[in-house]
Amino acid sequence: MNSTIYNRSTTPPQRSHPSSLFPQITACRTMRDLRQVHAFFIKTGQIQDPLAAAEILKFCALSINRDIEYARSVFLQMKEPNCFSWNTIIRALAESAVDDDHQPLEALVLFRQMVCDGFVEPNQFTFPSVLKACAVMGNAEMGKQVHGMVVKCGLESDEFVVSNLLRMYVMCGVMKNAHLLFCRNVIDSGDTYKLVRDQRRKEGNVVLWNVMVDGYVRIGDFRAARDLFDRMPQRSVVSWNVMISGYAQNGLFKEAIEMFRDMQLGDVRPNYVTLVSVLPAISRLGALELGKWVHLYADKNQIGINDVLGSALVDMYSKCGSIDKAVRVFETLPKENPITWNAIIGGLAMHGRAKDAIYYFSRMEQAGVKPSDVAYIAVLSACSHAGLVEEGRSFFNHMITIAGLEPRIEHHGCLVDLLGRAGHLEEAEEHVLNMPIRPDEVIWKALLGACKMHGNIEMGKRVAKVLMDMAPHDSGSYVALSNLYASSGDWEGVSEVRLMMKDMDIRKDPGCSWIELDGEIHEFVVEDESHPRAKEIHFMLEEISNKLRLANYKPDTTQVLLKMEEEEKESSLHYHSEKIAIAFGLISTRPQTPLRIVKNLRICEDCHSSMKLISKIYKRQIVVRDRKRFHHFEHGTCSCMDFW
Repeated sequence: MNSTIYNRSTTPPQRSHPSSLFPQITACRTMRDLRQVHAFFIKTGQIQDPLAAAEILKFCALSINRDIEYARSVFLQMKEPNCFSWNTIIRALAESAVDDDHQPLEALVLFRQMVCDGFVEPNQFTFPSVLKACAVMGNAEMGKQVHGMVVKCGLESDEFVVSNLLRMYVMCGVMKNAHLLFCRNVIDSGDTYKLVRDQRRKEGNVVLWNVMVDGYVRIGDFRAARDLFDRMPQRSVVSWNVMISGYAQNGLFKEAIEMFRDMQLGDVRPNYVTLVSVLPAISRLGALELGKWVHLYADKNQIGINDVLGSALVDMYSKCGSIDKAVRVFETLPKENPITWNAIIGGLAMHGRAKDAIYYFSRMEQAGVKPSDVAYIAVLSACSHAGLVEEGRSFFNHMITIAGLEPRIEHHGCLVDLLGRAGHLEEAEEHVLNMPIRPDEVIWKALLGACKMHGNIEMGKRVAKVLMDMAPHDSGSYVALSNLYASSGDWEGVSEVRLMMKDMDIRKDPGCSWIELDGEIHEFVVEDESHPRAKEIHFMLEEISNKLRLANYKPDTTQVLLKMEEEEKESSLHYHSEKIAIAFGLISTRPQTPLRIVKNLRICEDCHSSMKLISKIYKRQIVVRDRKRFHHFEHGTCSCMDFW
């Protein structure tokens, strides 16, 4: 940015008298009003008062209907800008990063001009905006220079300036400097921290702590963040939100929920941000009862359920297995935002309700809401789960030719998955090879899974080789190839792959399942005996096995990918994590209570077949969410109609 555009007269500013123009300026309600008043003052020569000019600048730079370009123009016409005017234009530019990435740089250029002119000294209201510009740009070196000026101006003790300094270092990722600044204002006195200056307000204390905790969360150092959080002398709702959202956004879902529970036991009440932050964690773990509590809390405390919170609730109910409730919540929401439509279409797709997903996609178009690329991912996924090949092809072409959207890697992945599941393996492989963008691991894995499903070993070998070259240490491709060999009885091939994995120290991701009972999440892995009620669970597993045998159920031992005796294979199938979770649910709930399970991997064919019978034998509705989709087992059938 060329700083000469801000050069102005070097005449020192004269002292101004109270302006008589304020009534006309403050009467303005829109930028159009202000422009008319401003033009009149210029025309009549009345706009010489720097206080009036500053008021005009404030309106066009910081009001709801602000116009940064006009603010620049007003500022450049000011002959004697006072400190308030400099601060106003610098702040406006620093806060406009969302609209224009170059504006924070302009704020810094303008600040340099202010310092170089020397007629107006920066004050405690100047530096926060300048530091914000440094933070937005990630310019730590410039921030350090500004820090030096803060010290020279004697403002290193000003709470607002210090908090913005700390935030600048945090956003720039310079945690060492942030830590030093934090310690300079806070000292360790044994078991707790307290402010160096006891006269500071407690809320000022909380701001510094929150910024520092947020800094550690940003770099993923949750141990340091939690240690600092636990030692805070006082916590605000922001303190809790930083930790909850940090955990949730980094995949630490159980920790996010535990933090949310701890918050409820304290004296700080959750707010809108808390609910939006914790709902994704609740969704991922399938904690329906906790999700219902959040919904009820929002209603009781009059927290407005707008399109963002509403979409999060729709997503939560969908991912917790209550798709009908998700639909009911959706119908109460404003429907101008595509995010809301994406949530319900994606939820219906996940539950295999393809026709409903297509219906809501059509409703969205009829409502005049343009489908986003996310909506097309959702509807293509719905087609894939239901085997609607022609409809899927049609949506893919519609997205390109009618909507004018460029397909992302996810759209290609959905189409490949759709074609592969439906048995169009050659077409799927051809699409992968002719994609305009380089296919990723997810697409190749989808094709490899289709090869196993349809027993195409030759294509499977080719695809697995590509995957192994792309990600030599990813267990997924090796396990998929091993599964492919095992399903065809090629134990020599299985041994080869297993030996390769052993030599490269590649380990398979363990199967893991969760079930929520009375608000508590119970986690199980394969052959898990760590639960306090392990003996009872074992007896129930034996009972389930005996009842399945009486119902003439024959375990699908092709799912056991090790060469062992048939009896051993049957025994190992009893201890899959989802079956352990089901057994625990049966001994822990009243008859006919629905059971909801979340699994980290795709459900295997034997578990799928046996759960259909378990739902019939025990007269239970069993809802299982695996890595791909939902299965609703009831009366001996599954909602997926055995296509998944």
